[in-house]
Amino acid sequence: MHLYEKEKMLGIASESVRGFADVSMRDMVQTKRRAFSNAIAVMMVLSAGLAGAQAPGAQPGAPASSGASNDLGAAVQAQQQLAQPGPSVTPAATAGSVDPSFRGSIVRDKATGEVIPLSLDDAIQRGLKNNLGLVLQSSNQQSAGGQRLQELQKLLPTATGSASYEVEQVNLAAYGLKFPGLNPIIGPFQVMDFRAYLTQSLFNLQSFQNYMAAKHNFEAAKLTAQDARDLVVLTVGNAYLMCIADQARIAAVKAEMETSGVSLQQAKDAHEAGTSPKLDVLRAQVDYQNEQQQLISTTNQLAKDKLALARTIGLPLDQKFDLSDAEPFAALDTPDPEAAFQQALKQRKDLAAAAETLKANEAQKKAAFDQQLPSASFSGDYGDLGETVGHSHATFSATGSVTAPILQIAKTHGDEAVAQAQYDQTQAKLSDQVQQVNADVRDAILDIQTAAKLVEATKSNVDLAHEALSEAQQRFKAGVADSLPVSQALAADEQANDQYISALYQHNVAKLSLARALGVASSNYKDYLGGK
Repeated sequence: MHLYEKEKMLGIASESVRGFADVSMRDMVQTKRRAFSNAIAVMMVLSAGLAGAQAPGAQPGAPASSGASNDLGAAVQAQQQLAQPGPSVTPAATAGSVDPSFRGSIVRDKATGEVIPLSLDDAIQRGLKNNLGLVLQSSNQQSAGGQRLQELQKLLPTATGSASYEVEQVNLAAYGLKFPGLNPIIGPFQVMDFRAYLTQSLFNLQSFQNYMAAKHNFEAAKLTAQDARDLVVLTVGNAYLMCIADQARIAAVKAEMETSGVSLQQAKDAHEAGTSPKLDVLRAQVDYQNEQQQLISTTNQLAKDKLALARTIGLPLDQKFDLSDAEPFAALDTPDPEAAFQQALKQRKDLAAAAETLKANEAQKKAAFDQQLPSASFSGDYGDLGETVGHSHATFSATGSVTAPILQIAKTHGDEAVAQAQYDQTQAKLSDQVQQVNADVRDAILDIQTAAKLVEATKSNVDLAHEALSEAQQRFKAGVADSLPVSQALAADEQANDQYISALYQHNVAKLSLARALGVASSNYKDYLGGK
């Protein structure tokens, strides 16, 4: 193949690569990855032939030197491996299943004009104080406590007091009472009454069971509020780790933009020297501008993720802050799944809350049955009655009563059916929740193990990508290859860096998820994020 034909084929293929620059920023790397898997081998072979033809002292069609061929083969193999689609390390929506209220907060402070440092521990402590989800759960606990007291009062004595003063004049004739020689108008006269009243339920099983149900609901609300602390730690921790990943991506993009700027300058110098076509300059300029776009997009994403973090911890959205912590890779010895599951059964507050709710529904079942039983109560009053305080006398009354429903079969059976259905639903949910906890524990352990392997693999990919990029730049600078391998190596280096950052993020989030799955996120999150 003549040199002209090779250049023509290379130009056509290069134009197809340049066409990818019109796609959106986020699709750029994925598009290049798909193109590399199909075209990189052809491109590198053509580049090798062109480099051999352009080498000093080489004749068109003459083979390249054996040393250059070996170096080129190693670079091609490395770039082909890096360009192949690997396992997905895209950060998952870890907190997607959490109540949306946990992504909100109550803002208690005003923004300052200074940039404040914010550590992970500071963010979590702010979240435990201001997070809306935790505030709402605390309010639910307070409401359940009030309902418990309301039901308790039905079992306790109730005492009230009253004082009255009455002036009255009566017309007996209006009532048909007429007596000869007696004035039908009586009065006016006055009555003063000071009295205390007492009521007491002596026997009422329905009221007792209603109180027991309210008591268990109160315990369930307390446990749910405690479990909400773990959800706050998980939500805030995930938001903080996302911001750390964004910062790492910005640093990586800046480094890649600097490298791309070097390649652009090399292409301009070579073109001015007449040793490189204009196409190399255009390709390098596209790569540099793509890195600029990526930097803009990544910087914007960091700003949005910092707003999301501020929303979860109660910071004013106009308050500027810097992340003072960086969570590096720290290996964690994963526990045995079965042992971890047994630990979670003892420590998960949401499981304990569900068990209390089941007890409450059982008490409501009993209350529905007990409403058909007799109940006994006592009521009485004692006071001072007379025309004046000085002309009064003590009076009292005492009443004991027993009441029993006679005919309410449909209501009783209906209440029992409703209570039984609620009990069955709660029991089924509790059984499923136990299995969900088991799945959460095992999923978190698998995620930790997989993410640790991904960190190792992607770190190796980063090293290989750096080496391949350096090799491609050196070959382009030496004039033995055009800028296409540099462009491809730069895209592979960007992909490798992004995968490494995502793997680090996934590993830290997986460790935080394991702490949540075990029910110790709010107390021991530092042990899991820092490794053991």
